[in-house]
Order: sequence, then C-alpha cells, then structure tokens
Amino acid sequence: MTRDEAWALLCEHTKSESLRKHALAVEAAMRHFARKHGEEETTWAVTGLLHDFDYERDPGGHPQNGRPILEQAGVPGPIVHAIQTHGDHLGIPRVTLMEKTLYAVDELTGFVAAVALVRPSKRVADVDASAVRKKMRDKAFARAVDREALLSGASDLGIEFDALVGEVVSAMTGSAAELGLAGT
Repeated sequence: MTRDEAWALLCEHTKSESLRKHALAVEAAMRHFARKHGEEETTWAVTGLLHDFDYERDPGGHPQNGRPILEQAGVPGPIVHAIQTHGDHLGIPRVTLMEKTLYAVDELTGFVAAVALVRPSKRVADVDASAVRKKMRDKAFARAVDREALLSGASDLGIEFDALVGEVVSAMTGSAAELGLAGT
C-alpha cells in the first residue's frame, strides 16, 4: 500500500482535523524509527497513518471492527496486525519492533503535542523530556492519557523514556508545520 492510498483511506473514514493530525504525528514518528532501525519506511509510515483510521466512526469497536475494512482495502497483513496490537484492550501481544514502536509512540505523540500547545511558543521543537515528565505528574493535564502506558511503551522498546521523548520530538519537529506545531 502506498502512502497516498493510506492517506485516502484515512480521509475516507476520519473527518476530524485533530485525528488526522494525530495520524500524521504517529506517521512521522514511525517513519523516524524505521529509518533509525533500517526498516522499510513506507510500511512503518502507513502503519502509523492508519492506526486510528476507524476511531472516529467506531470508538468502542476500535481497532477490531476496522480490521475487515483494512483487509478489504488491501492493507498488508503485518500492518493490519500491528494496528490490532496497538491497544491493550484486545490483549494481542506486541512481538515485532514495528508493533512495539507503534504502541510506544501512539499516545506519546498526542501527549507531546498537548505539551507543545501549552508552551508560550507553541513549538514542538521546544518540548523536552523534563517538560513531558512535569506534565505527566499533573493528572488533570491530558487526563485520558495513561501515564503507565507511556512508560511501558519505552520499556518494551528497550529505550529510556527520556530518550524516547527526544526521538518523538525530533520526528514531530520535522513535520511541525503540517501538525500545527511550528509555533506562533
């Protein structure tokens, strides 16, 4: 599946600009980690782009109810499987590096974006691990984000949390304008 085909599929099922930006952020992070690990970049990027494609239409059945749609659209099996593993509620073990990376960056990209938006500059490039950790201690901030999942994602990848934040910020900085996080 090409990136353009994945984008069209995402846009067909996701109308919310904020959810599309989240998909773009996860795509950027997945692309970054694919490069870093010498993996196939398009496969990882498409996985990130499509991971929440069905959330807006079926939040209670996400991602399991979206599986047939992905399969019918011709999305390759490893991508479909990785998408199925990115939430804890299905209990599907994350085995591959791509699956573990998707889990690690999914919620973290959203949290990093939220941190960027409350900074005076509104620039993702100005976010660092200490700012993320400080906001993690504030339970009212982005309260839907599971702090333990953020930490366990890094642990499963075998990377220090602060280093993971740095990598995600770097990836998102490369797409900051598209994400609306280039600053004021």
